[in-house]
Amino acid sequence: MSTSDLIHIPAREGRGFSVRAGDRVRVIDPEGAQVADVFAFCIDDPFEYHSAEHTRVYVGRLFPGVGEQFVTNRRRPILTLEADDSPGVHDMLCAACDPTRYLGLGVEGWHASCQENLLGAMRQLGIIDRVEVPQPINLFMNIPVGEDAELGWLPAPTRPGDSTTLRAELDCYMVVSACPQDLVQINAGTPGPIDVEITRA
Repeated sequence: MSTSDLIHIPAREGRGFSVRAGDRVRVIDPEGAQVADVFAFCIDDPFEYHSAEHTRVYVGRLFPGVGEQFVTNRRRPILTLEADDSPGVHDMLCAACDPTRYLGLGVEGWHASCQENLLGAMRQLGIIDRVEVPQPINLFMNIPVGEDAELGWLPAPTRPGDSTTLRAELDCYMVVSACPQDLVQINAGTPGPIDVEITRA
């Protein structure tokens, strides 16, 4: 018999949790137009983690399609994109926002970031030594690549309640950040929350 857990992630914050192989993680945009940065690290060795560059080679595209897998920096499948009940627009080109990014955008003082959300969530999980900040799985992020190879920065096209479901292929720690970016339009200028529903196998 399966059981489900629901995690509410307030706007600009992140949460971490552990999943076992076969568990399903449904990432939900409850209000619409919100990006979710997703990270995955192997429980038995957190130095093995989801790798965007290895995944692009593995699937031969910029982002996996439904039924395809995300792989680690050791080229092992760690997550499968099981279902996508959203417009299907996602990104694996852009790094997580961080304090240096906001400094470059003219922010004075502290600003929440996906990097800090990741590191804080991993500390809560007991992982404190040399945590890598890999390229995230940017669910719902709308970064079109133009004919001149320039990147666009457009609002996430999700509607309230849209979701994407990932199935764990390895036991892993996952962190989901409700991206706090409010200086470019990826979150339509107003970051919102993200909900995560975990169905245990």
